[in-house]
Amino acid sequence: MSSEPSIFFSDVNERQGSFLRRTFVVGGLTAVGVTALTVRLAQLQVVQAQEYATLASQNQFNFRLVPPPRGRILDRNGVVIAGNRPSFRVLVVRDETKDLDQTLDLLGQLLPDTVDRRRAIIRDVNAAPRFSPVPVKSDLTWEEFARVNLYANELPGVMADMNEARYYPFGGSFAHVVGYVAKPSDRDVQSFRDRGEEVPQLLYNPGFRIGRTGVEKALEVDLRGVEGGNRVEVDARGRVVAEDVGGSRPAVPGKEVVLTQDADVQNRALEVFGEEAGGAVVMDVRNGDILCMVSAPSFDPNLFVNGIPSSMYRPLADYERRPLLDKSIYGTFAPGSTFKPITGLAALKRGANPDRRIVCTGGYYLGRRFACHATHGSQNMREAIKNSCNVYFMTIAVEMGPDAIAETAREMGFGQTFDISIDGQRRGLVPDRDWRRRNPVQGDPVWYPGETPSYAIGQGALTVNALQLATYTARLANGRKAVMPRLIKSIDGVEQGGSAAFADLPYAAAHMQVLREGMEMVTEAGGTAFRNSQLGLGAVRMAGKTGTAQSRNYGTGSRSGAGRPWAQKDHNLFIAYAPIDNPRYAVSVIIQHGGMGGGTAGAPRAREIMKTVLLKDDEIRQRIEREGFAETPDDPGAHGSDTLGASTAPAESVPAAATEPAGPRPYVPEAPQ
Repeated sequence: MSSEPSIFFSDVNERQGSFLRRTFVVGGLTAVGVTALTVRLAQLQVVQAQEYATLASQNQFNFRLVPPPRGRILDRNGVVIAGNRPSFRVLVVRDETKDLDQTLDLLGQLLPDTVDRRRAIIRDVNAAPRFSPVPVKSDLTWEEFARVNLYANELPGVMADMNEARYYPFGGSFAHVVGYVAKPSDRDVQSFRDRGEEVPQLLYNPGFRIGRTGVEKALEVDLRGVEGGNRVEVDARGRVVAEDVGGSRPAVPGKEVVLTQDADVQNRALEVFGEEAGGAVVMDVRNGDILCMVSAPSFDPNLFVNGIPSSMYRPLADYERRPLLDKSIYGTFAPGSTFKPITGLAALKRGANPDRRIVCTGGYYLGRRFACHATHGSQNMREAIKNSCNVYFMTIAVEMGPDAIAETAREMGFGQTFDISIDGQRRGLVPDRDWRRRNPVQGDPVWYPGETPSYAIGQGALTVNALQLATYTARLANGRKAVMPRLIKSIDGVEQGGSAAFADLPYAAAHMQVLREGMEMVTEAGGTAFRNSQLGLGAVRMAGKTGTAQSRNYGTGSRSGAGRPWAQKDHNLFIAYAPIDNPRYAVSVIIQHGGMGGGTAGAPRAREIMKTVLLKDDEIRQRIEREGFAETPDDPGAHGSDTLGASTAPAESVPAAATEPAGPRPYVPEAPQ
């Protein structure tokens, strides 16, 4: 008997319940998803709408930094001594080139001089941010600029434009004072990090230049200005497709800086140095304004703006007369006989009688003989300054000792630096007994009397620079106030310094007058600088003091410069002020290895510089025109020399040559990489 299959049916209510559970689960999940989507959409559209709109805009637009025009530097009369000029340049954008090497090969055919700089160009291009144009060559001629534009379609990623480049119209005249700008280096970036400051993005811009020396470096923040930005539209690859002029921000130019210097005087000073090396400074004895501060030989700072080739840098760095060093504030030299008025002033302060007569027999004896350059006979202080008598000043110096001389030297401006806003000043050295204790000779800390005679006449360990000599001369000419030098006249129209009252000099007016009368006699008939110090400007005359400083020990040999190599000659110095009857300007001149006799090399150059200064002064020029010019009188005959005898300074007291001074060195441009 076969069995039939059985069919079982679930209850209708049970099947309906199962369906409803699945429906609720799916529906709930759907509702949660829709709710989450709605909430997120609301957040994007409402809450974060502005944020994402900004991000979208930034994806379409971006800012590209624009270096600001650097502030101009002017002389006291408004003459531009550091400005900006238009310059054609060619740039490469790495990310827009198909093959950088091939692009540079093609550029090399158009601009052959880029071939020698290929390695440096590749380094700059690789270091630049994405899509940032990197200058390959600046200062293109019109022909080069046109040639690049002609083949622009065949050079993807290459463009030619016009920008502003720093320009120094007077070349080497202001090279050391104004300085120059150059590309920022890794050290510039690191200096910000070392100070805990954020590195300005402007430093990474390939067209930006930073102050490297002089005023350009000292007033970098003021001269730099504030960068602008071009708002440009870019595509998905970051390439510029359009510029949004309305969204761009113009750059703010740097501040205008006015110096106390006079371009005509500065140019004339460098001109009269010719092939000689040294420094010269001119100051206004009334307010301390520096009208001239020149170092020779000089160099053209324009060469450094876009990077100087090694072939041009090495001759500058290796030349024995050191054109890259500022000899007016960095080079230190023994002052020689220009220091004798300091010795006289120190004695006067301590009660010495300027009319006391000391007999010069041609030498001073203190354990050994210290020679004088002549036998002057009986001398008072005025005559001793006129004739530059060593015996007179050695005698009074030994009587009062080195500390009195050092005190007066410091009060008159030696052994210190001045706030003129630029780096590189050297203090020089004003020795005394305390200095000897701190710097013993072979373990002996005693200052012996035999060291004082050389000190009295500006030799020994004593060293000064041209700015200190000018300050000392200005204070001597002023007679009442401790005049301080000033270089920066104004920044953006705001007067700098000049308003502070100068301290009083701790010397009687009668004592200062004695020294001035002696210096007046130096430039009169029979004085050590008579022939070469005559201005030929009528009653407007100049008073001065000559000086010769040994650069090495000659033993018993001749000190004559004839036939000697340049580096073995004496240094030649001259200080002066004018007019004699109403002093307004002071000048100091140092001729490095200029030979014997400060009246032979220093005086004629000081004369030409001083004539330029005086003739630019309206009051003095009107006086000269009223009273008439005068011919330079003839030399009435032989007159004294301020040079030292062969055995004047002992071997241990001869100062080192100033070309290689001890201590920290100033910034010297590095050889290009």
